[in-house]
Amino acid sequence: MSSPGSRRNSCRAVACGTRLSSEGNTRRRGSSVSYLSSGAQTEDLSVSLSQPIITITFRFLLAVDLWLSKRLGVCACEESAWGSIRPLVRLVEFSGHVVPWLIGTVYTLLCRESVVEQEIMLNLFLALTLDLLLVRAVKTLVRRRTPAQNRSDILSAFFVERYSFPSGHASRAAMCARFFLAQIVDTASMRVLVVSWAALVSLSRLLLARHYVTDVGFGLAMGYCQYSLVERLWVTWDCLQEVLLMRLRESFDRAYSGLWTVDWKL
Repeated sequence: MSSPGSRRNSCRAVACGTRLSSEGNTRRRGSSVSYLSSGAQTEDLSVSLSQPIITITFRFLLAVDLWLSKRLGVCACEESAWGSIRPLVRLVEFSGHVVPWLIGTVYTLLCRESVVEQEIMLNLFLALTLDLLLVRAVKTLVRRRTPAQNRSDILSAFFVERYSFPSGHASRAAMCARFFLAQIVDTASMRVLVVSWAALVSLSRLLLARHYVTDVGFGLAMGYCQYSLVERLWVTWDCLQEVLLMRLRESFDRAYSGLWTVDWKL
């Protein structure tokens, strides 16, 4: 027969063995989990590295664009770094909006008596309309959302833009600046003023976090190229009068011929 001491020793040995075996299983499970996690990370990294170089470059440039746009949005709200000059920046932003430009162009077109000035204002109105349509078409096609820190104000709430690419203010500023430089401005000081205005309007969209850097850059390039199209399709006042008279004459001819084809019944 075994003594009570030997039985106690044997029970202790069994308990220690059970504890050691459980700890060994725990270590093995932990090592297997760490192995799987490290393997998963390696697999994700290999998938990212296996992407085409164009995709990697595009994502890198997109990350730089997001980072730089966030750093430039120093007037996004009153609590921002440059929030104290936010009203001034908003005033510069409003100077590039399409509504005052269309109203001012139509008013000048109706008030001017010189044929040359009317012709210039007419083509400026057509250029603004073309810019508005092209920017809207590209925005609808790309559908890029505005930055997250963009804050709508009472004034801008009536002109809320759902999409960000490209910047309509930047394209309009570049197109109008080139239009004025080619058709109206004839002094060096005015040229500097016009170019500075276009640059400030484009910069205001970044300071207020309305757009990304690529939105403004593409908008400037788009507006610069739009004037080339406007200049190629320049509408003269004589040509417009001929077209209007031709349309009016055709309308009178159709109305006159319709009178003879009516079956008059007494």
